[in-house]
Amino acid sequence: MSRVDDRQRQLIEEFAQIKTWEDRYKRVIAIGKELPSLPDEKKLEDYKVKGCQSQVWLLARLDEQNHIIFEADSDAMIVRGLVALLVKVYSGATPEEILNSAPTFIKEIGFEANLSPSRANGLLSMIRQMMYYATAFKAILANRA
Repeated sequence: MSRVDDRQRQLIEEFAQIKTWEDRYKRVIAIGKELPSLPDEKKLEDYKVKGCQSQVWLLARLDEQNHIIFEADSDAMIVRGLVALLVKVYSGATPEEILNSAPTFIKEIGFEANLSPSRANGLLSMIRQMMYYATAFKAILANRA
């Protein structure tokens, strides 16, 4: 089991303990508050996730072990929580781990059915952007070899 799959399983177990959607949303917001804020100099148009109604910035870099480190921020509390969940799952993983692990936790937690259509679209846009970064870093690493 990859790190990403393990992290997804942990989130599924955590949210399974939370019975109401109101409490699940509160937990998502709390997770978002734990996400470090991006400094203004990183809140550039280039890092904005297209397809989100709220503003979402997503940056990625490779560390020395060739793991992708994601940084993110949003101006909306629930969306900030959602992007924080994605950072929790995918940051610190290799491009392969990210590309080989579908974000199943979203459906299993129930976000697919319980988010508004615009938030669900935004969440998919954030995932798509993370997969794009993983694909690009995989290509960069392949060219280095």
